[in-house]
Amino acid sequence: QGMCSPQLLFCRLLILCNCARQLAGLSVSDPGFMRRRLSPSVFFSKFSCWPFDSRRRATTTDTQEAHEQSPVDMESIVTLCKKRGFVFGSSEIYNGFSGFYDYGPLGVELKRNIKEKWWRDMVQGRDDVFGLDSSIISSPLIWKASGHVAGFSDPMCDDKKTKKRYRADQLVTAQVMSDDGSSLGYVTVLESDNTVQDLLVAASKAFRMSSIVVNEPTLSRVSDLTEAEFVNIPPPDDPQRQGDLTYPRDFNLMFETKVGALDDSSSTAYLRPETAQGIFVNFKNVASTARGFKLPCGIAQIGKAFRNEITPRNFIFRSREFEQMEIEYFVPPDDWKLYYETWTQTCTEWLVTGCGLRKELLGFEVHEKLAHYAKACTDITFEFPFGVQELQGVAARGDFDLMQHQMASGKSLEYFDDDSKSKFLPHVIEPSIGVDRLFLAVLCSAYSKEQVHGETRTWLKFHPSLAPIKCAILPLVKNNDQLVGVARSLYDHLKRQFACDYDASGAIGRRYRRQDETGTPFCVTVDFESLEDGAVTVRDRDTTQQRRVPIPLVGRIVRDAIAS
Repeated sequence: QGMCSPQLLFCRLLILCNCARQLAGLSVSDPGFMRRRLSPSVFFSKFSCWPFDSRRRATTTDTQEAHEQSPVDMESIVTLCKKRGFVFGSSEIYNGFSGFYDYGPLGVELKRNIKEKWWRDMVQGRDDVFGLDSSIISSPLIWKASGHVAGFSDPMCDDKKTKKRYRADQLVTAQVMSDDGSSLGYVTVLESDNTVQDLLVAASKAFRMSSIVVNEPTLSRVSDLTEAEFVNIPPPDDPQRQGDLTYPRDFNLMFETKVGALDDSSSTAYLRPETAQGIFVNFKNVASTARGFKLPCGIAQIGKAFRNEITPRNFIFRSREFEQMEIEYFVPPDDWKLYYETWTQTCTEWLVTGCGLRKELLGFEVHEKLAHYAKACTDITFEFPFGVQELQGVAARGDFDLMQHQMASGKSLEYFDDDSKSKFLPHVIEPSIGVDRLFLAVLCSAYSKEQVHGETRTWLKFHPSLAPIKCAILPLVKNNDQLVGVARSLYDHLKRQFACDYDASGAIGRRYRRQDETGTPFCVTVDFESLEDGAVTVRDRDTTQQRRVPIPLVGRIVRDAIAS
């Protein structure tokens, strides 16, 4: 009736074994083989010619025929994040809420691992950095002194007809011409890695001509145009409506809120747009209470920040609620160049060795146009699927922030140096990175595909220390009490040491693929032979190679990989 009893299945296996014994060099009457007849580790290792679904027990050679697939695209990343529970769009049952995201079971583990790794290496692993956790809402006088109330803004343009709003510094416009050199008008698009191509595509659709040339000398950001030039500029959605884009106006990015019972200007406060100011206003508190605080010395913080981005885009890369990991490293004024270069190198090395990012995806962009207070700034860039973008910034901020708060508060923030017996305002080196942005970079760097025996295998090559699940325990079958008992016992033991998963659902090959897609470094299969030899099969995620390991050594193998 479409079902097979264990006895009938065993008889069929014996018949097939008899047919294969010449190839396998075994006799099925061998008592040792009969005793281990249902042990997959023996059965499939002896009968390498067994015509069975290779997913039943992956072999040590199943990556030899593999080859890399095309580069990762954002659609694949977003789909995987939703499918496996890394990231969800916020308020999905209410059709979403733009610019906000929720982290699922695996996402919150990965995010937590990233933050803990950074804290261990940048704070606990150093003698010259101390921690802080400042409040999200603080006195609005802080943001006035820092310049955020008056100057923390983006230039915005509005489509006069559709009322859509755009960041002017993200819009690119250019004149387009026909083959005979006559002007067809101007076209506007959002900046990308293929801006010129995007302009040509938009112009071809608008003017219904196949031969169109972009007049590249006229190409410029909308934010750089004069008000007189705006009469020629159309909105991105419709090149025919020239002049329907408003001249850029500054739009403040801070979220306002009310504190207290009154609902007037005196109760206005802000959700912090960055974590740095909380460090600056607490400089004297930390310097006077942290034992061993002596310049050069830093204060570190991990925390939420909020910016009312008008055009949040590229998934979690640019959102309205995000987390930052920042260090304000205070140095003597004459030594800032040395520590600026040192921190740039330190951060780059940590992204590769600490987070496992592929080195070839990283780059540098040294800012030539600086903020009025900055002495130097370098962006460590990452090659995302949507283009090369800033991942981490290292800025030399001078003494601007401490000076502003000292002047506005009337309280001295000077540091007394015991060696020189002098007081001065330290200069600041600021290594700053977004947790969500690094989360996305880790996913993109780890995302891998290959062909194995004609099937596509997708896996996330996380560094074991960052992997949300370190180890998966897989009983070969779920209806054998002895197997399940051993698997459960091992799972209960290991989950006290690191994050584990217990997975007994589906064929063993499917479970391997499922764990590959979540980035689990090791799969531990408890099979029938485990009941006799006290060992399990440990499968490596990246190579798919398997080895028999005594049960007491499994925890050490995983711990060594995490610490490597």
